[in-house]
Amino acid sequence: MEKLERLLELGGVKKDVALLAVSGAAILLSLFGVRPFPFDMAWAAIILCGVPIVLEALIGLVTAFDVKADVLVSLALIASVAIGEDFAAGEVAFIMQLGGLLEELTVARARAGIEKLVHLTPRTARVLHDGQESVVPAEQVRVGDLLRVLPGEGVPVDGVIVSGRTSVNQAVMTGESLPVDKAPGDEVSSGTVNQFGAFEMRAARVGEDSSIQRMIRLVQSADAGKARIVGIADRWATWIVAIALSAAALTWLATGEIIRAVTILVVFCPCALVLATPTAIMAAIGNAAKHGLLVREGDALERLARVKVIAFDKTGTLTHGAPEVTQAVSLTGAYTREELYRLAASAEQLSEHPLGKAIVRCCKREPGAALSQAEDFQMLPGRGVSARVEGRQVLAGNPELLRGRGVAMTPPPAAEEALQSGCTITYLAVDGVFAGYIVLSDTLRAESADMIASLDGLGVRPVLLTGDNENAARAIAGRLGIASVQANCLPEDKLEAIDAFQASGEPVCMIGDGVNDAPALKRAEVGIAMGGVGSDIAVDAADIALVDDEVKELPHLFALAGRMMTTIKLNMSFSMALNFLAIALAIAGVLNPVVGALVHNAGSVLVIVNSALLLKWRRS
Repeated sequence: MEKLERLLELGGVKKDVALLAVSGAAILLSLFGVRPFPFDMAWAAIILCGVPIVLEALIGLVTAFDVKADVLVSLALIASVAIGEDFAAGEVAFIMQLGGLLEELTVARARAGIEKLVHLTPRTARVLHDGQESVVPAEQVRVGDLLRVLPGEGVPVDGVIVSGRTSVNQAVMTGESLPVDKAPGDEVSSGTVNQFGAFEMRAARVGEDSSIQRMIRLVQSADAGKARIVGIADRWATWIVAIALSAAALTWLATGEIIRAVTILVVFCPCALVLATPTAIMAAIGNAAKHGLLVREGDALERLARVKVIAFDKTGTLTHGAPEVTQAVSLTGAYTREELYRLAASAEQLSEHPLGKAIVRCCKREPGAALSQAEDFQMLPGRGVSARVEGRQVLAGNPELLRGRGVAMTPPPAAEEALQSGCTITYLAVDGVFAGYIVLSDTLRAESADMIASLDGLGVRPVLLTGDNENAARAIAGRLGIASVQANCLPEDKLEAIDAFQASGEPVCMIGDGVNDAPALKRAEVGIAMGGVGSDIAVDAADIALVDDEVKELPHLFALAGRMMTTIKLNMSFSMALNFLAIALAIAGVLNPVVGALVHNAGSVLVIVNSALLLKWRRS
């Protein structure tokens, strides 16, 4: 029970499930005439479920003249009790509270995660004064201060490198998985991580002006424009109350029978209407879960049905987010492609750089590959590695490394073309001679192209928003058939793009995996995060998470949202038609309060059954 209570609390559920269990049991006992106590058991439901409804309706009317469905329910409860129809009162109260519980289960809004983003901000900084280093709180750093950042440390503020070379992981800002080499004169941003070499930097933007603090403010504010959907019964409550009271009053005046008037109030209670939306949403959420889709926001599927544009991040979403060797090229007859590849991988075995690790990992998958031991290994931050393998001096890195060691080289046109298409190149030299190069790139998920085509067929237009460079973005988009591309996007750029689409009347779904995507995930009509490779902050900011990163399920998700809305419309149409039919019968005196309560209870059951059909629905 304690575990259940924790789960309910996490989902935002406030009503006590035990209360509904007791009330439901009491209603059944009352229905079959069982009276273990000297009063009708329906009174348990009236007190436990009905009193809170009456109080809430009264408070809303008195404080803000807020007419909701609770007002009509309260009138029906009071009128039923006044004429001694206890079962009708208890049944109506129970159904309404059950609907409220289902609604809270489905529209609970998650607000965790912002504290995790705050924790990305480095707490301290190494400040240099007259050659002496002192560790101070990061908030005490001032513009112009000289700072030192060691390997593995986060960059405390925005600034410019003045000495030292390194590689910096900028995923928190750009979303790109590959580290970026940095040298004197290059800018670095707060929250990014120094991976290899120590460097000194001059602070340029500090405190609230730093990049990570701007990111935090974006995430905090991005949710402001996302309005919570109001239940259909509450939207129409004023009209429902007015029609019900008018019909009841006119019937009483015309027939002189107050029981008919009370029956009208009972059958007009919008129980089925209240259940129409949350039951369909819960069934659709259950369906989505079977396909690896965790719906974290109850009304996310309602919003998804309105989406016209889906904006994709590239790295980790459409691609795997990890570099892979796509080519190994030998430019000399002294070594075959396989021999050169094996020498490079052997030299990179001790490297901590993601590109070096990727070369080793991919080479080991080659048939018959057996790496040799590397001696005299040196890692040169921002340049590459040097090592002796099988008696040969091997260099693997960028052109600056090779030229700095006296190697004459001119990158061939094919390597330049690979760079233009967004790939990364590791150049190789053996015993002082330029020998070849290795091409690495982030590889597309096998299912990405079919998924994009399916979404297009559903009328959802794909857009690519990525922090990657223009060439890489265009190359990926061309292979996937995505016409609209925005590259070099920082978090605020993605946010502006989302705003622009939605301002033009095109609701947007954003899907991403990185911290840099969090503001856009919050601002979009619906945010979808990659649950496996995605950061905790991206998942917390999103409405839906792909638990196993199966993007092939996205078309099913969009089709399911449309099917769910069709089910909701059918539920509402049926419940309204049943209500008006029951009213006509009540006016004619065919129904009394007890039978009326059972009729509209049967309507609620039929709504639940229709919604349950969504559990096993599959896109054809």
